[in-house]
Amino acid sequence: MKKETQKLLLWVALLLGIFQTMAQPPRGPFVRSPQVHDDHTVTFSYLATDAKEVLLGGSQFGAANVPMVKDSIGIWSVTVGPIKPDIYPYSFKVDGITVMDPANVDFFPNERFKASLVDIPGDKPLMHALKNVPHGTITYEYYPSIEGSTGQLVVYTPPGYDKDPSKKYPVYYLISGTTDTEEDFFKVGKVNFIMDNMIAEGKAKPMIIVMPYGNPAARIAEQTGGPKPEDIRNRDSEEAIKRLGYFETDLITKVIPYIEKSYRVIPNGENRAIGGFSRGGGQTLRAAFNNMGTFDYVCSYASYISPAELESKFTDLINNPEKTNGQLKLLWSGIGTEDFLYKGTTEFNEFLIDHKIELKTYETDDGHTWMNVKKYLNQTLPLLFQ
Repeated sequence: MKKETQKLLLWVALLLGIFQTMAQPPRGPFVRSPQVHDDHTVTFSYLATDAKEVLLGGSQFGAANVPMVKDSIGIWSVTVGPIKPDIYPYSFKVDGITVMDPANVDFFPNERFKASLVDIPGDKPLMHALKNVPHGTITYEYYPSIEGSTGQLVVYTPPGYDKDPSKKYPVYYLISGTTDTEEDFFKVGKVNFIMDNMIAEGKAKPMIIVMPYGNPAARIAEQTGGPKPEDIRNRDSEEAIKRLGYFETDLITKVIPYIEKSYRVIPNGENRAIGGFSRGGGQTLRAAFNNMGTFDYVCSYASYISPAELESKFTDLINNPEKTNGQLKLLWSGIGTEDFLYKGTTEFNEFLIDHKIELKTYETDDGHTWMNVKKYLNQTLPLLFQ
């Protein structure tokens, strides 16, 4: 009887194994992508056995629709470079359809385009490199936002924040650009690693960094089942400025009170900074100029306000430079010479300087890219709260 029971159990186990094997989906070849080589070349691969054509799109490192070659098992590959060390977005175009790299967990958080990220390290660690230093903490937060919606934030707290419950910190409100999300300064700009490294080297003061989502109109539409608003191309249009004000209301009346209730911050203008890239820079400038005294440090990354708007809506600011300069400890504007916003930004800079407003300016090469954003962070973080 005992032997029969053992045989029965063996048959049951065997049958279960067969059924489990049959239930598993078929597995294709294992793909490694991207593979970054010591000479700064990179091999990209994509499995598509039935595709007619696969192209690599990585235009920010010079790979615009580069043909990939298919091997005998259906993996398409190409090696490009050497590429200048940095973090770059890329994608594949499979028979005309743009897709992310399924073999890569690192991706660009964006509402419109979908791209993966490749990090090419330098021979010496770059400003955003992960180093053996004390690290801060990234926290995802939800807060009660305007019109009954729920907003989302990414918050960086510096190393040691949890060790001394009596210590309070200054805060930098940092806003991403059009179609970006609250994750971009973290996942693409690597502001957390840049801050960790600067704090360890004594180059920047420990601070909390708050990264909000810059498009509350889209969030409200999503949460109420409405259609998502179209992107606005004309940055100086009435609708664009209206939406910038929508974000400003959320920031001033919802985000800041939530942060000052939930985190150990020093709640005054001397210990508040605001900065942003592209649309986020426009939101930065208007939020700061409309609420003088709220932020003593203002950083504009590839953005501007037109002279016409400055003259019509910010007359006190430009006509009373002594008062403005006394209220702002830092007003900073950076732009790339190949940026499509270069002309508007330089006109903004020149207008303020002509009106005796104290402004620090910075120009670099390259265009409207997150490679440049990291340069702007590298320039401005050491200037805050000093």
